[in-house]
Amino acid sequence: MVKIYLDPGHGGSDPGAQGNGLREKDLNLAIATQIRNMLVNEYEGVTVRMSRSNDRTLSLAQRTNDANTWGADFYLSIHINASGGTGFESYVYPKVGPPTTTYQTHIHNEVLKQVDLRDRGKKSANFHVLRETRMPAVLTENGFIDHPSDAAKLKRNDFITALARGHVNGLAKAFGLKRKAGPPPAVDPGTKPGPLYRVQIGAYKERTNANATANKAKNKGFQTYIFQQDNLYKVQIGAFSERKNAEELAERAKKAGFDAYINYS
Repeated sequence: MVKIYLDPGHGGSDPGAQGNGLREKDLNLAIATQIRNMLVNEYEGVTVRMSRSNDRTLSLAQRTNDANTWGADFYLSIHINASGGTGFESYVYPKVGPPTTTYQTHIHNEVLKQVDLRDRGKKSANFHVLRETRMPAVLTENGFIDHPSDAAKLKRNDFITALARGHVNGLAKAFGLKRKAGPPPAVDPGTKPGPLYRVQIGAYKERTNANATANKAKNKGFQTYIFQQDNLYKVQIGAFSERKNAEELAERAKKAGFDAYINYS
């Protein structure tokens, strides 16, 4: 069992960086929450703990002490940059080597595969959360809140989801995580031959309603696909050749608050 500690930076009375109508603490929490949901929903053998799952104030020492006491295998600190720049960068403690730098490389590269941000490079710094953790630790800076182009992207739900997906893909590579049976990626009904068990969470006359449900599902770690059929816009979160895999995904969706059902076609 791999124990991943997620630390959304700032929170509570500490908003972090601010700009363009955004607060860093909110973005950090949104990204970290999706990382947690994706890991728990999609992978076996992984346990996730978060320094905070809501808007509360924590000192740096409280965060690292909690991770150390829990016995985490890896510490991931999520931040948004500021003060004149653009792009994505990641940090480890100075002069550390593998496996920390290997983990950094996997996460760094996978994030940049998912999002259109300038690569500012893999760096090192004497940050508290990198220095005082007893396990390998990486800190990521996911765009600049005070840069108009970066901020416009950070305002989009799909961009936040893409950032989370990049981190998750990097963690999966770093720790060799195994996907649960019946992985959840949504399948375009026209891409695979033969009948499939399709997990749907909504059917709407208006596209805007389908988009709203899809965005809600994405925010909870599900991958979605919207298609039009029978004059309805249908929101699908998975398609499988075996019914048991569809049933497992539908059950997870129901626990997440969705009215999930299975169609066979």
